[in-house]
Amino acid sequence: MRKLRGEVIESLESAFPRGSRVELLRMDDPEAPPIGTSGTVIGVDDYGTIHVNWDDGSRLGVAYGEDTCRRIDARSPS
Repeated sequence: MRKLRGEVIESLESAFPRGSRVELLRMDDPEAPPIGTSGTVIGVDDYGTIHVNWDDGSRLGVAYGEDTCRRIDARSPS
């Protein structure tokens, strides 16, 4: 895994700011929360991983290019 360019990270941070709510759509990990689980974004790292405190207690990050989540809070783009 390698670090991403600043523009990609800035785009992810804009789309998934700290405190925003997300729903898990896809995660290829045997320890993943169930699809549909909601959580709160705690940040985005230099690898593009969206770090989430999932409502089920999991702390697995959403890996850029591998996993998928969507914003579900009121500020979410249409």
